[in-house]
Amino acid sequence: MSLFEDEGLQLTEVQRLEGHTDKVWGLAWNPATGTAGIPAMLASCGGDKTVRIWQQRSPSSTSFDCLEVLEEIHTRTVRSCAWSPSGEKLATASFDATTAILEQNGNEFECVSTLEGHENEVKSVSWNASGSLLATCSRDKSVWIWEVLPGNEFDCVSVLQGHTQDVKMVQWHPTVDVLFSCSYDNTIKVWAEDGDSDDWRCVQTLGESNSGHSSTVWAMSFNATGEKMVTCSDDVTIKVWGVDIARLQSGDTKASWSHLCTLSGYHERTIFSVSWSREGIIASGAADDAICLFIESEDHSVDGPTFKLLLKKEKAHDMDINCVLWSPTENRLLASASDDGTIKIWKLASMH
Repeated sequence: MSLFEDEGLQLTEVQRLEGHTDKVWGLAWNPATGTAGIPAMLASCGGDKTVRIWQQRSPSSTSFDCLEVLEEIHTRTVRSCAWSPSGEKLATASFDATTAILEQNGNEFECVSTLEGHENEVKSVSWNASGSLLATCSRDKSVWIWEVLPGNEFDCVSVLQGHTQDVKMVQWHPTVDVLFSCSYDNTIKVWAEDGDSDDWRCVQTLGESNSGHSSTVWAMSFNATGEKMVTCSDDVTIKVWGVDIARLQSGDTKASWSHLCTLSGYHERTIFSVSWSREGIIASGAADDAICLFIESEDHSVDGPTFKLLLKKEKAHDMDINCVLWSPTENRLLASASDDGTIKIWKLASMH
């Protein structure tokens, strides 16, 4: 990790994407773009009920243009969006209680399926690593798992009840079919399929008693190998969790996650978003309008890994930062979305 310190890095704003007329809530980089000469594609969604698709002008350019504005998909705020692993489909979750599935047809995106069932606002949507399962969560306190069938059919295979409050985010583990959810009830829940009954159930709850958060947990992200998870909260802390990845990948989905460390004192207000880059840099975005970047320290203590602040970008936006998201490729681009209605593209670059 020392390579980061040697470089003397800075986070530089390379473009501000304007067009949303209300808060921008969610971002999603298309995983099939940004490599092999394909310009990167980014989706955004917000309080103006629209989904916007942005595309890099060329693979080497830092300029992005708005490719399309999707206006008729939802009737209320679009809170979250996620591309399927193949990059062919985009799922969008809305306060109108539906999740829409969009597909690119030539230069246009069309809605090919609408998932209904949640009682009220859908807050988050996530695809598993193979694209065979989709998860959604809602203010109705439930998490739904959908099986992706041929012909754009989606079949609800499980409704998971366990959280006692609004569920803020769902996220699949990057390599195994284990689902994570975080909530206004201050917990993170881990869900896995019961081998005998094919039913999904909660295999672990990470709460205050397990060194967890003491207030709403807003988001989570995994490192590249999937052996660590980072979470952020209204308690103004960031927590890093670890698992025995060999056990998990050998099929032991009940392998338990444990608290490794807590990062506090870096943000002044609620931390809404965290993103772990392929290279191991954690980005956080918060209600104090700042973005922080952290890396794992070289000097491991007996207590386990520690993380240190790489840099803090004050006033990264004019208002709350709702989402920070590293590009899935190695290009060191970070996107951020804010209540100020803008999206910013940042590049982490060496000062030398």
